[in-house]
Amino acid sequence: MGYSVFIDGAAGTTGLEIRDRLQGRSEFHLVVLDDAQRKDPDARRDALNSSDFAILCLPDEAAIDAVSLIDPASHTRVIDASSAHRVADGWTYGFPELVGRDQVANAKRISNPGCYPTGFLALISPLVRNGLLPADWPFTCNAVSGFSGGGKPLIERFNEELDLAYRTYGLALDHKHRPEMQKYAGLKHEVLFAPSVVPAFRGMLVEVPLHLGAMSTNPHADSLRDALRLHYASSPVVTVNEGAAQAELTLNSDPDPWDGVELFVFANADSGNARLVARLDNLGKGASGAAVQSLNLMAGLDETTGLRLPKK
Repeated sequence: MGYSVFIDGAAGTTGLEIRDRLQGRSEFHLVVLDDAQRKDPDARRDALNSSDFAILCLPDEAAIDAVSLIDPASHTRVIDASSAHRVADGWTYGFPELVGRDQVANAKRISNPGCYPTGFLALISPLVRNGLLPADWPFTCNAVSGFSGGGKPLIERFNEELDLAYRTYGLALDHKHRPEMQKYAGLKHEVLFAPSVVPAFRGMLVEVPLHLGAMSTNPHADSLRDALRLHYASSPVVTVNEGAAQAELTLNSDPDPWDGVELFVFANADSGNARLVARLDNLGKGASGAAVQSLNLMAGLDETTGLRLPKK
């Protein structure tokens, strides 16, 4: 029969994508509530407490409420895809390549990383840890995403406003992803984060520009690339581009789902300046793919089972 999985918020974009990745898998069976049951607190409470795994695909306040419905003594293990618990005590950050696969596998409460932080942290966290980049550097992050990351309201807006070509936001400099970016990169200062959305359904580019020559560590771009390659050498999900031959990086308007991350290090001739870039699917490793990867590890399975990754 396999493990029971209840997706609370299964009708949303993230929930639908998780369900698609679990479709036809014998290791799991889905606990499904009909429309009336989803609105019944008792039915939800029973589903949350009787399932082996609960995956929360809800707004932050609703996710907090869902967790409150779970008996602390329950055997239910939780993966929260909202941002409600990403820097909370008692929760494990669901980024196995950074926090460790064993930590994720043994956790009872997993907080799924945000899509933008996934790209930022994949680039910066390993480099700060090994001392190539200083933890007290004032990092900036520029990013562009497909509109599906904004959920149904933003999807409807882009489908209705066909002349909307570019949307930058977070102009109050208080984007909710910033705390996890700072915490899990081990940074002294908050990250100056500039997110934008374009008329592509999915996909994202996350960039961190660096003035290497101004850093006390004075790193070379090749050293950064080599360190990233070494850190992710055993990862089937994160790959590091071998060189910097690309003249440009692009996003397609409607690409196939993808659960990997590709990292790039570009630099000028003297390596005084560099641009670190992560390319990923905001609905893949940035959301649903990450949740399924954690679920696999928690269930003692190969972490890539059911993921949308290219065959090697």
